[in-house]
Amino acid sequence: MRRGRDRLPFFVYGTLRPGEPNHDVHLRGSVEAEPPALLSGAVLYEGPGYPYLVEAPEGGPVRGELITPHPSAYDRVLADLDVLEDYAPGDPRNLYERVAREATLLDGARVRAWVYVAAPRVAAMLRASGVLIGGGDWASFRGRGRGRG
Repeated sequence: MRRGRDRLPFFVYGTLRPGEPNHDVHLRGSVEAEPPALLSGAVLYEGPGYPYLVEAPEGGPVRGELITPHPSAYDRVLADLDVLEDYAPGDPRNLYERVAREATLLDGARVRAWVYVAAPRVAAMLRASGVLIGGGDWASFRGRGRGRG
């Protein structure tokens, strides 16, 4: 079992957002709160049906939600999301890395949260030739018919 201080909420910005397909599969019934939130210092790039978040000091904000799992579901949700995001601690083949960053709720409150960011090799490729998602909002980008997930 994880210690309380490690049980951070998750800032989600793509297919895990409410109304997106992975939210229903991995989070439905396991969440006690999911308020809108923003993440500064990052930008989104188009992926094959899902976005990649790339850290960029002058970027943002990226729009998403701050997902707080029910305490009894936390360990399962964390394990499921790590698998979904192809994340294993220290694995050089990771597509994403799970990092703790500060998200901002719409009322201005700042909350430390887990965020899945593009792994360094993926981020370098995206910076060189990726399709930037203007406005930092995957849902709006998909709504224009350009996303595939």
